[in-house]
Amino acid sequence: MRYLTLLLIVLTSFHYAQAQEPEKPKQPTPEELKQVRTQDTTIRRIMEELQRINDSDKQNSNAIQGLLQGREIDNITKYELIRNNIVFASETYYLLNKKIIDLKSRTTTNNLDVFITSLNNPESKELGFSLSDRIVELVEKVVLKGKADKNEKNSKIVESTKSIISSPIFQSFTSLTPPLAIANSVMNFLHSISVNNKEINQNTLKEFEKELNKYVVYYTALNDANQKFEYGLNFNKDQLNLLQDNLYDHIMFTASALKFQLPQRGNKSIGETLNDFFFDFKRDKVVTFFSDLENKYTRGKKIDYEALLRENPNLKEVNNQLEDLILQTKRFENLYSEYFTLLDSYYGKVNSSLKIAQDNGLADKNTIDTKQAEFRNLKDEAVKEIQASINIKELYNNTDKIKYRYRIF
Repeated sequence: MRYLTLLLIVLTSFHYAQAQEPEKPKQPTPEELKQVRTQDTTIRRIMEELQRINDSDKQNSNAIQGLLQGREIDNITKYELIRNNIVFASETYYLLNKKIIDLKSRTTTNNLDVFITSLNNPESKELGFSLSDRIVELVEKVVLKGKADKNEKNSKIVESTKSIISSPIFQSFTSLTPPLAIANSVMNFLHSISVNNKEINQNTLKEFEKELNKYVVYYTALNDANQKFEYGLNFNKDQLNLLQDNLYDHIMFTASALKFQLPQRGNKSIGETLNDFFFDFKRDKVVTFFSDLENKYTRGKKIDYEALLRENPNLKEVNNQLEDLILQTKRFENLYSEYFTLLDSYYGKVNSSLKIAQDNGLADKNTIDTKQAEFRNLKDEAVKEIQASINIKELYNNTDKIKYRYRIF
């Protein structure tokens, strides 16, 4: 019994020890391993896609914020461009009108006008002779053969010639200069008396006309120079008048857009009208206009540029029309240059007429050289005076500040 009991105890202890020993894990089959790997990859892909979507959302959000900020910056840029352009344009309007008026008032200069007038005066001795005296001398020597005081008839011819020369009627001639008108009248007078005066024959008249023509050719050339210069100046002034009309229209448009009182022309000249208008429409007033506009659209401490531009579309229109203003300044620059071209041409023609006087023996070379040098100096002085008065560079510098090529829509 004791051995049987001991055996039972041993068997019981073995079974208890076996029950306490951990069970070995079961090895997965190949199919089970494949299924696990597939599930891990899918989860990883889902996680990666979620991360990509999250990153994309952040990028889109940043892009939207950037666009909104860019839109705001763009509105600021547009406004500042418009404001600066219109401020500079207000100064350009004033300068352009002022320079148009100045150039319109120009012929040459007082000194140059006096010089030309003296050359064209039949009483003047600028070239060493007086046309009036020379005509009387030719009548006495050629027509009357040195017998001017031989009888009463001859004396009357001389007196009548002097009377024709001194007649004030020639000062009112517009198609001919006084020297040419006088020469023509004296010739007609001599032809008329030759009918009843046998001592004045056709050969005598031809000889007289030949000598007189030496002077006529000189004065014709001088007259041609004067007429072409005057015609050129008148055409130049007509173009300046047209330019000023266009400037007036442009200013009316801008003033209306900026809510300034429009220039009232009435019976006044366009120059006078614009001069009056520029008492109010000037740079500092335009600057004030924009300052008030900015204050109106300030929200807190920030200007609402988008609303400002949206509710004031005329500002864009004014900006987009500034190219026309620049074209007007370019047109003035052309007319300004044309004036000096006219002056150069005039200078050349007057010098040519003086050379004719020398070639025809009316004046000696030294006298002609002196007069040509005097004329050149006067012409150079006139150019400098006009350039200083108009100061075209001032207009260049101002228009260069206007960014007229940038249109706002």
